[in-house]
Amino acid sequence: MAKIDFLLAGVGGQGTILASDVLAAVGLRTGYDVKKSEVHGMAQRGGSVTTSVRWGIKVYSPLIGPGEADFLLAFEKLEALRHIEMLRPGGIVLVNEYAIPPLSVSSGSDEYPDDERLRAVLGALTPNYYLLPANALAEELGNTRVNNVVLLGALSHWLHDVPLPIWLEAVRNRVPPRFADLNEQAFLVGRQEMEKTHPCPRV
Repeated sequence: MAKIDFLLAGVGGQGTILASDVLAAVGLRTGYDVKKSEVHGMAQRGGSVTTSVRWGIKVYSPLIGPGEADFLLAFEKLEALRHIEMLRPGGIVLVNEYAIPPLSVSSGSDEYPDDERLRAVLGALTPNYYLLPANALAEELGNTRVNNVVLLGALSHWLHDVPLPIWLEAVRNRVPPRFADLNEQAFLVGRQEMEKTHPCPRV
């Protein structure tokens, strides 16, 4: 592909920045020109965090405009709704089936959207949306913090032109050595989960 745009959206503490660093490294290793955005929003734990990563033959700007993202990777369900307008029609959305209610919800002044609304909003723009139990899968490995790498593994299912060793090398190079094996397992679990539940031809 001449260009691939990724938008990653999560909450502070979920590893959104690490995931974008891995994605940028994979693009460079694959031979693309790569640009990665600064973080938008509040990076402290609990605040909304978004990053964009762009692969292309030549990329002039790291910024993705509304309706341009090929992939939306949401580490929390509400973040998928907040940023769905950035996805191109027919793009791919991967959503962690996990809720982190914002202060407006916990204080009782707002209501967290249910899964029915989530599916309706996503489905109105694209049939290619997938909810994955990334936190639950990470918990089975003994550490919920690797849910971000589980989602990266799921994403790799849709980028089948990128060899698996490139992904694993990028993951290992960006985590502390003592957590390298755990993160590799998390990546493979996410990839296998997507291949198991959605074995249809990849785009």
